[in-house]
Amino acid sequence: MNAAHYGYQKQNAANAYLVKEIMEATPQKLLLKVYDYSIQQCQLHDVAKANKGIGVLIDSLNFSDEDAKPIAMQLLALYQFAQDQMRKKNFDIVYKILTDLRDAWIQAFASLQEQKRG
Repeated sequence: MNAAHYGYQKQNAANAYLVKEIMEATPQKLLLKVYDYSIQQCQLHDVAKANKGIGVLIDSLNFSDEDAKPIAMQLLALYQFAQDQMRKKNFDIVYKILTDLRDAWIQAFASLQEQKRG
């Protein structure tokens, strides 16, 4: 077996693991993965990929639930601002917004877990 074939097999195994991990992930974990992706692309200064990740966050917003709608509207404004700042290559601003939001989601998920236990 040559090195190229081994590399291909190794890549396929990694892809299969990633697909399995995503298919079995909770909505909360998927949301955090999208944040992680967007933050990473921001750090790499990849405007297109970071904005694509932020677009996925926008697409995940829930405007149909009246209780969630006000928060969704505020998040939409932040995400659109972040996309605009990415286009302007203000990477530090976008990094701060995304990491702060990611941390807030982690706290919210932990709070929900506590409420379920108590």
